[in-house]
Amino acid sequence: MTQAPATARRTDRRHDREIIALALPAFGALVAEPLFVMVDSAVIGHLGTAQLAGLGVAAGLLTTAVSVFVFLAYATTAAVARRVGAGDLPAAIRQGMDGIWLALLLGAAVVVAVLPTAPWLVEAFGASATAAPHATTYLRISALGIPAMLVVLAATGVLRGLQDTRTPLYVAIGGFSANAALNVGLVYGAGLGIAGSAWGTVIAQCGMAVVYLAVVIRGARRHGASLRPDAAGIRACAQAGVPLLVRTLSLRAVLLIATAIAARLGDAEIAAHQIVLTLWSLLAFALDAIAIAGQAIIGRYLGAGDADGARAACRRMVQWGIASGAILGVLVALARPLFIPLFTSDPAVQNPLMTTLLVVALTQPVSGIVFILDGVLMGAGDGPYLAGAMLVTLALFAPAALAVPAFGGGLVALWWAMALMMTVRMLTLWLRTRSGRWIVTGASR
Repeated sequence: MTQAPATARRTDRRHDREIIALALPAFGALVAEPLFVMVDSAVIGHLGTAQLAGLGVAAGLLTTAVSVFVFLAYATTAAVARRVGAGDLPAAIRQGMDGIWLALLLGAAVVVAVLPTAPWLVEAFGASATAAPHATTYLRISALGIPAMLVVLAATGVLRGLQDTRTPLYVAIGGFSANAALNVGLVYGAGLGIAGSAWGTVIAQCGMAVVYLAVVIRGARRHGASLRPDAAGIRACAQAGVPLLVRTLSLRAVLLIATAIAARLGDAEIAAHQIVLTLWSLLAFALDAIAIAGQAIIGRYLGAGDADGARAACRRMVQWGIASGAILGVLVALARPLFIPLFTSDPAVQNPLMTTLLVVALTQPVSGIVFILDGVLMGAGDGPYLAGAMLVTLALFAPAALAVPAFGGGLVALWWAMALMMTVRMLTLWLRTRSGRWIVTGASR
């Protein structure tokens, strides 16, 4: 039945309040994450070029290792939100603890794998002879903090599922501040060099994990939820995470292919590509914050058995995505002449940047729809479809991207291939949401 206009407006206003309350703190927490590497870069940059190059290699490896396991946050958010919607807080927290135990197990496995293979990984990543020792040092020390990093991901998912995005923001701010102080103190005060920066990051990440665990444990005790590891629950979390892992790896493959193609186009093109990719990622934070709100809200509605509420929330969030994408697109298009000189003064880099960023600006509304629907389907626990859709997208994007240098195309053509990738994602996600097959109500999918 169609809602009366007045009722529809009240529903939209309620959804708007929920979206803003969850998305704004989520955006702050998302922005705080890359600041860790920025602080490390600023501190280590004064030690020398070799140290900074080593950090670049090690940070790239660490970011890749951790981002692969982002499903710990996404899958946990959806599962916890469903149980919150069903009114079963003890089960919600129990579900979250299963995710945290899985994070600890995966983190320990990654540490065991990285420590002995660090020199080989650094060499395979293309580090120079002067940068390799510094990269190996940073990677080996920082790897000790990977279990804490994964716990932070899982615990963030728990709190998002509990409709709390403020606590992750506060923890992220605290972690960033501690990391900055520790880096300066250990690198220069204690004279530990690049090792001091790595230890500062490890300590800050462990501190964040401890704070998260304290919050979750307090909630578990309040609601009588067990803290002991449950093999069946951990196994279920892992199974739910596999499709999202496939989705994430497919998306990483898209970005790696794009970077590899840009590198073949020439030095100016790869430099411009990295600037565009950095800005594109920054824009993604704003849209991803709304998607995170979508994961929590949709999961709660479905857990409560409210299919109509889930549909209405989805519709409203898509409107937010389109509007946010359009605003961001206009800002990028108008501000190009102002911020491009901040990144480079080389006309050979500036020229392709001007046109390529216009492509990015034009496709921001499409990106807004993609991020929102991605978050909606994650909140619904529709991981298998997301995995399949992303594999289809990768299969269509790869030949389009590879055709760019084959036909003499440049960076603009490559980013039109990226626009094609986002359009395919939008179509696959829109078809799924329109079908209604993602709507499965109940405390578990």
